[in-house]
Amino acid sequence: MTIRVALGVSYRGEPYKGWQSQSGGGTVQDALETALTQFAAHPVRTICAGRTDAGVHGLNQVVHFDAEVERDPFSWIRGSNRYLPADIAIQWCEFPGADFHARFDARGRRYAYLLRESVVRPAIESGSCGWVFRPLDGDAMRAAAALLVGEHDFSSFRSAECQAKSPIKQLRSIHIKKQGAYWRFEFDATAFLHHMVRNLMGCLIAVGTGTRSVEWISEVLAAKDRRVAAPTFAPDGLYFVGPYYDAHLNLPEHVAALDWLPGA
Repeated sequence: MTIRVALGVSYRGEPYKGWQSQSGGGTVQDALETALTQFAAHPVRTICAGRTDAGVHGLNQVVHFDAEVERDPFSWIRGSNRYLPADIAIQWCEFPGADFHARFDARGRRYAYLLRESVVRPAIESGSCGWVFRPLDGDAMRAAAALLVGEHDFSSFRSAECQAKSPIKQLRSIHIKKQGAYWRFEFDATAFLHHMVRNLMGCLIAVGTGTRSVEWISEVLAAKDRRVAAPTFAPDGLYFVGPYYDAHLNLPEHVAALDWLPGA
């Protein structure tokens, strides 16, 4: 008999080649599956809620897999973390039922982007936050963000490598707030296209610095052409906050890793 196991995983994306397993290794999925296989003493393959690119961090990545051994939740957490590097850690474990699917059961997904506004580049936070040296106009960025909320064709914010079947997504909200030198951008959508958040960030920052007008965002959206948008912004400050599910599954949406982000 197998048991479907769901895990919440946090990780620093900077040292890794993204989430998805590759033949040469070096991904978060490779490290996680190696650890789970060692602990379970049988091969483990995971399915995640949302893939992240190289350099992108995960705060509450949700995965599921089928285990051939019975262990209590804390044993899965502590036993598997023993085999993981210091920058990847399982935060929680649940048994949501045999039909649970980390990707297909998600009602939505959230990302956050942490940005430092400073005349000089960050050092201590290198790899953990984005950087802009020009002052940003928060009101202009919020006005531009409001034009993006809703169900739209986001082709202008989609990478050429995107494998999504449709560019039409529902962007439920964008929240922008500042704490000290840090800006925090929060994105909530049914799903995201490849590089979508980083491309949105590039455009919002172009508006915030005054390089582009608020109205330009509507033009970019209507064009459905990646070439008219701003360049893709750096991955350093991008965090996959995680998916969320129907309440009856009782899966955690908040983990301790969220608390250190300014403005959390």
